[in-house]
Amino acid sequence: MIEHFNGIIYLIIFTMHFLAYAVYGYRCIVSTKSFLDQYGVDHSAATMTRFFGAMFLGSVIMALYIIFIRPMIHDDIGLENTWAFFNLIFLQNLSAFLVGFYSIKISKLGNNEKTSVEGIIAPGILTLLSAILCYGLADKIYP
Repeated sequence: MIEHFNGIIYLIIFTMHFLAYAVYGYRCIVSTKSFLDQYGVDHSAATMTRFFGAMFLGSVIMALYIIFIRPMIHDDIGLENTWAFFNLIFLQNLSAFLVGFYSIKISKLGNNEKTSVEGIIAPGILTLLSAILCYGLADKIYP
């Protein structure tokens, strides 16, 4: 498995990235009430929060497929030709970072005393991690 990721560093980055996705997905889908309360969001936003969490869940399931199931099904090909997935994840993270920055620093619509810069920092870190993965795994993920 480590050889598919060009070494342990990229495997750790991959794991950290999608573990963060799993945590946010869990908090949005299962722990919705406490997630909304933490940020001072009305409970009427539960459906959209779970919708948002479902995007994380789908990405985590795909990451698990790529790391565990795909190599067994396709004769141990590993990460080959998974560029679309990795690029989509990068673009989603970058979009979340830009929208978070706009929402918190420029628009300020809906900001309250519980609004934090987590909406900028978390997507910023995820963007950096996914960019590192796209760069470091380029020889594997691009055809």
